[in-house]
Amino acid sequence: MSSLFSAARHRPTHRQVWALATPMILSNISVPVVGLVDTAVIGHLDGAHHLGGVAVGATLITFILWAAGFLRMGTTGFVAQACGARDGDRLRLVLLQALWLALLLALLVWLVHRPLLNIALHFIDSSEALLAQARLYFNIRLISLPAALANFVLVGWFIGAQRGRAPLYLLLTVNLTNIVLDVLFVLVLDWGVAGAAWATVVGDYAGLLLGLWLLRPVLARYPGVTDWSAALRLRGAAPLIRVNRDILIRTLALELVFYLLVLQGARLGDSVVAANAVLLNFLLITSHGLDGLAHAVEALGGHALGQRNRQALKRVLVVSTFWSLVVGSGFVLAFNLLGGWIISLLTSVESIRSVATLYLPWMAWMPLVAVWSYLLDGLFIGATRARDMRNAMLAAVLLIYVPAAWLLRDSGNHGLWLGFYLFMLARGALLGGWFFWLWRRDRWMQPLGLNPSA
Repeated sequence: MSSLFSAARHRPTHRQVWALATPMILSNISVPVVGLVDTAVIGHLDGAHHLGGVAVGATLITFILWAAGFLRMGTTGFVAQACGARDGDRLRLVLLQALWLALLLALLVWLVHRPLLNIALHFIDSSEALLAQARLYFNIRLISLPAALANFVLVGWFIGAQRGRAPLYLLLTVNLTNIVLDVLFVLVLDWGVAGAAWATVVGDYAGLLLGLWLLRPVLARYPGVTDWSAALRLRGAAPLIRVNRDILIRTLALELVFYLLVLQGARLGDSVVAANAVLLNFLLITSHGLDGLAHAVEALGGHALGQRNRQALKRVLVVSTFWSLVVGSGFVLAFNLLGGWIISLLTSVESIRSVATLYLPWMAWMPLVAVWSYLLDGLFIGATRARDMRNAMLAAVLLIYVPAAWLLRDSGNHGLWLGFYLFMLARGALLGGWFFWLWRRDRWMQPLGLNPSA
């Protein structure tokens, strides 16, 4: 992997793109595997309230973690640009300030978690036994929140530094530890739902310790001074905070689309809601592959920007676009050939299977529609242009998706998916159009990086 740095200064190659993409794809795949193991282990306990409690508690904690994903994305671009500029001081400052922000966010959630949990559970019409298990699971999982958020920062930092294997090792440690301890705590020691939660806590902290240890060789490549005072006082962190803020707004806007998708489907009946939930798994599968290539664009694109190397950035885009289209086409072929079989794996209810099969073509061709937004998200993250991503997302939601959803409200589920298609196309078109406008005016190669002296 060390040769990646020197080679990336000139013409990023197919090998370099895949050297970064492959570990991240493998890392992404490990995440749903943990969910399957959690379900299988807890599913062997007596009483549905155990599995239901874990499902509710995990959903609540996942919402917090998903909303905090800006810690990963907001870090990558600054690190990639610092590496491209060979700026060891800035590399360390970004790391420390991002970790400090992660800790402050965890402390904030700890302070307000009780009223938030009460409000969230108030609207869940379930048994007291289930809600008690959900509270137990959620409260234990909160113990690992600082580690989980710090791991987001470390993953983003390693991607920006073009150390693709480090996130793989970190996430595999988290997830494999979780799996092994799930079995030990729940099935062997009979700790029940608490055992599943503690397994995740230990896994998160094990990953954090490994991640901190993996920092050493990367920092050794970029000599610099660690300014602890500036980091703790967040001196010069305004660009980092702005980027994280804009990515959070973008994430919430995207979450709104999925919420409206479920809300619209609910008007069409239980079978349609369930079928759409099944079909959205196809988008989840697609994202595991295309996100890996987007991570490569983040790292190599940000690196080229830090060097002010236009030719390297053009090469990154050509190679990454080629492979994104190849992978997207592969998903299209697989979904068209195996879509029915995948649906059968996801549900055994015949009514849901038949409805999902009817609307399968929408998701079978989705990879070639979604590929552009994934690819361009990576490009903008690497350039730390989070404000542009935020504006494009808000425009796609407010100007395209919401009007389309309203106009197509009487077109059934086909209209619902057509509106989602238009939204995904708008995301790619808006980001792509803005990139070309900046590129033609020589404004893209002006980095918006962190200034340690600010």
